[in-house]
Amino acid sequence: MHSYKTNRHASTTAAHAVRRGRLASGKTAGTVIAACIAPFMPGIAQAQSSVSLYGLIDTSITYATNQRTQGAGSPGSGSVAMTSGALNASRLGLRGREDLGGGTSAVFALESGFSGTTGKLSQKGVDLFGRQAWVGVSSRTAGTLTFGRQYDEILEFVTPLGAAGPGWGGNLAVHPYDNDDSNRNLRINNAVKYTSPTYRGLTFGAMFGFSNQAGEFSNNAVWSAGLGYANGPVKFGAGYLKISRDRNAPNPDGALSTVDGSATITGGNQQIWSVAGRYVFGLHSVGVAWSHSTTDGVTGVLQGGGITPLKGESLVFDNFTVDGRYVVTTAFSLAAAYTYTMGRFDSHAGQTRPKWNHVVAQADYAFSKRTDAYLEGVYQSVSGGNGNPAFNATVWTMTPSANSNQLVVALGLRHKF
Repeated sequence: MHSYKTNRHASTTAAHAVRRGRLASGKTAGTVIAACIAPFMPGIAQAQSSVSLYGLIDTSITYATNQRTQGAGSPGSGSVAMTSGALNASRLGLRGREDLGGGTSAVFALESGFSGTTGKLSQKGVDLFGRQAWVGVSSRTAGTLTFGRQYDEILEFVTPLGAAGPGWGGNLAVHPYDNDDSNRNLRINNAVKYTSPTYRGLTFGAMFGFSNQAGEFSNNAVWSAGLGYANGPVKFGAGYLKISRDRNAPNPDGALSTVDGSATITGGNQQIWSVAGRYVFGLHSVGVAWSHSTTDGVTGVLQGGGITPLKGESLVFDNFTVDGRYVVTTAFSLAAAYTYTMGRFDSHAGQTRPKWNHVVAQADYAFSKRTDAYLEGVYQSVSGGNGNPAFNATVWTMTPSANSNQLVVALGLRHKF
């Protein structure tokens, strides 16, 4: 991470130089010097500021079984391919902060996702800053208020405590269709977000994403709330998310876009409840999580980067996860996770109750604090899908399986800067 900073010291030094010029050569010389250095004095407001460039590149050689050779219903075949973001999506971003005085700062973030294998932007339909684009004000005593394209409160308080998404298991550990916001996939447009200061280990937050549609205030609007607690080795998080949508009159440009991959399940109203806890002992840790999601008037689910049609009255999931990470040496670690997902799909044709078993195992070796190599394997099996292609096995970033099973193994290199 690289920073550019301006501060009071730089401004004061420049001011002294101006005064010295006046004493030595009179008013005219001082005026000339002041005019010359004025463009190089970003500290005119006498405020300290910084802009940081950061990013991550994750590239792997990945083997997957039973991948569909064409569309749904086509035969499956194994594949070996170079992939980007098997664990974490590659990204490049800017973060900024300006001290406004009195413990208050202006803050912003701009973040773009890209493919580490092709260099293309990752978010469909978004020109540049598809991951994050927000600005706000932060106070040590009053909290932080931000505006723009942001992550919801489940992603702030619950997801970091688990194996998936920003956790050690990354994208390959994500629950089916990311039905419970277990990955950093749901990005909320037009959002106002508040995060409180931490008080005795407790932090809370709330968010609202505007639909930006005249006469339809709640058509594709988002509400979210969450809280987190940390006390020594114990961490706990809880979150709630509601997406208000009219499936008969879609608003693709509302709070949750349906054209850039942010919406993992399409249709009507969607709600998610999620809780997670983590216990850290030394360098090791264990975690448990439960989540429940419901979607009314479902029309499709995200599989392998595209929406697979699934039309029905409702789609419900309950996800139960346990995971652990063991640090063998300061450089080498082992981790594993198991998720059991119960689904219920109601349609005019009847009810289907698919069930998923999702197992993840990982070995990771850190060359430094910023660079590591990993070997991660994932096996997913599905039962009770009644032959519906939408319920075939689907390990998150991979092409869906042609049947109810899929094995994925990724050997990759990841660098953070």
